[in-house]
Amino acid sequence: MSDLSQSLEEPKTGLAGLKENWRSDLLSGFLVFLIALPLCLGISMASGFPPSAGIITAIIGGIIVSRISGSFITINGPAAGLIVVVLDAVQALGEGDAMAGYRYTLAAIVIASVLQILMGVFKAGRLSSFFPASVIHGMLAAIGIIIMAKQIHVVLGTTPEKGSSLFSTIAQIPHSIMNLNPEIAIIGLSGLVILIIWSLLKNPTLKMIPAPLIVVLVGIGLAKYFDLDHEHMYLFLPDAHFLPHHEETVGPKFLVAISENFMSSFYFPDFSKITSLEFWEAVVTRHSNLDKDLTAVGAGNLLAGLIGGLPMIAEIVRSSANVNNGAKTSWANFFHGALLLLFVVLFPRLIHSIPLSALAALLVFTGFRLASPKEFAKVMGIGKEQLFMFLVTIVGVLATDLLVGVVIGIFTKFTIHMLRGVRLNNLFKIHFVVEHIDDKTILVEIVGAAIFSNFIALKNALAQLEPGKRVVFQLNNAYMIDHTVMEFLHDFEHNYATHGGGTCEFIGMETHDTYSKHPLAVRRMKTDNMTRRKSDHHGVSQTPL
Repeated sequence: MSDLSQSLEEPKTGLAGLKENWRSDLLSGFLVFLIALPLCLGISMASGFPPSAGIITAIIGGIIVSRISGSFITINGPAAGLIVVVLDAVQALGEGDAMAGYRYTLAAIVIASVLQILMGVFKAGRLSSFFPASVIHGMLAAIGIIIMAKQIHVVLGTTPEKGSSLFSTIAQIPHSIMNLNPEIAIIGLSGLVILIIWSLLKNPTLKMIPAPLIVVLVGIGLAKYFDLDHEHMYLFLPDAHFLPHHEETVGPKFLVAISENFMSSFYFPDFSKITSLEFWEAVVTRHSNLDKDLTAVGAGNLLAGLIGGLPMIAEIVRSSANVNNGAKTSWANFFHGALLLLFVVLFPRLIHSIPLSALAALLVFTGFRLASPKEFAKVMGIGKEQLFMFLVTIVGVLATDLLVGVVIGIFTKFTIHMLRGVRLNNLFKIHFVVEHIDDKTILVEIVGAAIFSNFIALKNALAQLEPGKRVVFQLNNAYMIDHTVMEFLHDFEHNYATHGGGTCEFIGMETHDTYSKHPLAVRRMKTDNMTRRKSDHHGVSQTPL
């Protein structure tokens, strides 16, 4: 994620920034801390890690990474999108031993972090452009479905059969609904209701109160009411004695299990499986935050992996909250990490009183946002072929695993491009010319196909353009421009105007047909223009994307 804090007038950094903005940064850091605490706990346990692992990562991201990164108000920490990757690694490497799988996965995080740092040093972060937008959205939607499928059982206080496949876990949801644990389900479903209501609120004052905080506080209150601190038989429906599940007990096993001594939460990686295929698959599937702060985040991940934490990325929800709360500098991130450290050291018993079902409700809601009907409709609006690749990626991830599913999605994209006439010599090589027409005008002419797999060179060239110029894109000799490139050109136009003080113009757009009415849909040159000579670039008319 690009730094949300980038602006024309950058705030002061270091101690000068602290002195000038400490009030607004402290307030925002406190509000982000209230959001981060329950999410870190929930993401940790859903990933097969101890509850403290996510907090360790958020502390490192706040206290250490905030001091060495170039971001102003981006929050680095564990994210729901990493749950599937980490849990798969724990299960594959542990082979039934959760603690062994945890320590093997820590080793994979360490190796992946070293690669991440090297990518940052050698400016390889732009390789993330290779993944087409529809495939990335499909991967995230599949992750959302997996999170919901697994966590809905926790919300209801039930456990699917051990060793169940993903589809079996989904198929067991009706059984869990019919055999829910009433006390636990009330806590979990209450949390979901709160999150839904909070998402619909328009009152800005109420919206300032973090919904996860309300969910946790209500969950703690209900847990006290149901006396989950002590093991006991529940008789929520005393007349339903004929249902065998009512013979079960409730108690501390439904609460967060965390050590009262935070130092005992540190675990160290086990590298003994470094030669196995599963180990390197866990390394490769680590999704990185490939931006200018790649090296700093990689260093944070390295430290987190060495002492028992989850991997971190720039977390969008918490970063957005940081912006909305009025943060000015990276000290807000520092305060959020420092407050987390103080809390786990001073109030571990309060963390222990949080019900697992309340945290699961947060994750189910997060999963739904990743795979909501709005996401399907949004992709459909761009074009039918985008929806097809989106669905293929989802099915591929659900049926196999994350890495294979993404490869299937990319292969499908290549196939569609080939069927639409993209030449073999254009699949991985783009043809373009950057020419300085005069002191104020730069011409960028694209020839042939500009698609997700070949436009990295164009992206690198545009990143080197001087600010404040008039950049003219000549597209009448481009016979194919896919959605990923159209989205990139749109973002470049916006960023170049906002942060570079320049303008962008596009000529030759009328020579293309589109595959939908969406402004960023795939564009293909009209048949009658395929053999037409290159148009003169003079007489430019401005056409914004």
